[in-house]
Amino acid sequence: MTRDHVWQQIEQLLHGATREVLLVAPFIKKETFQAVLAAVPATVERVQCVTRWSVAEVAAGVSDPEIAELAEADGRVEISLCHNLHAKLYTADDRCLVGSANLTGKATGRVPATNIELLIEAELAHPEVRRVLDAIDLAAVPGTVELARQIREQADLVRDDEDAPQMLVIGESETAARWLPETRNPERLYRVYNGRHRNVASDVLAGVLRDLVHMDIPPGLSEQDFGAEVLSRLCSLPEVRTLAENGILNLDEAKRALMDGGLHTPDQAQRAVETIAKWLSYFDEVYLVPVGPWEIRQGKEIR
Repeated sequence: MTRDHVWQQIEQLLHGATREVLLVAPFIKKETFQAVLAAVPATVERVQCVTRWSVAEVAAGVSDPEIAELAEADGRVEISLCHNLHAKLYTADDRCLVGSANLTGKATGRVPATNIELLIEAELAHPEVRRVLDAIDLAAVPGTVELARQIREQADLVRDDEDAPQMLVIGESETAARWLPETRNPERLYRVYNGRHRNVASDVLAGVLRDLVHMDIPPGLSEQDFGAEVLSRLCSLPEVRTLAENGILNLDEAKRALMDGGLHTPDQAQRAVETIAKWLSYFDEVYLVPVGPWEIRQGKEIR
């Protein structure tokens, strides 16, 4: 078996396409994508590509959003993004390969030190294949050139940040890094997420990007959906969980919990709970009760 056995499987599949091609892979590198498009016959009018772009993964170098520019230049290719994608699936008309290989040099065997990968022929009508394709249809958003450039710009900023999270490939480890909100201005989050950060100071921008990397929010969301994703991650914090469970969050108790963990000084814990309060006030319907024990309560304040 040759080193590029997986690539030969993919290339043979694509050469046989007559109508349409579907490429589904979480990680796609530009050079491999270029080779894939070259292998698709000119008579094929439609090439669909489903992948995922996250700032963390692009910063880690495992995926290239620049494939959007290749797709635009080709004219036949439509890119969609599915943030929780892990499946690898390649189809040409009614033929199908499923397995473990991404569209990268190491996965396909097009470079030395290749991965051990597997691709097996399957029926496009197989129930599990259809289940995955239906799930993708429900979750996918367009992968535009503009969005690709935003992701690349943010990834470059994160990569150059010495304080950025060390575990860049989010979701590939069972243990996620401990996160608490950093930026004191939660209204900046969506602007930066959307690539609008020209007037944000570099040190402030770095903190916002670190928050976004830790939260790992899917790209391309509306502001309302983005806010819902942020709130979901915020409410998963142990310090905030009591608000969701009981409708009340005692800030003094949250501060003591952070200090008892041994990772925060009193000043750091105070800043952390103040920041959490700001985020909750911005993304949720809560109000602050500054009498007696300082509390955040669910709902609207009665005046």
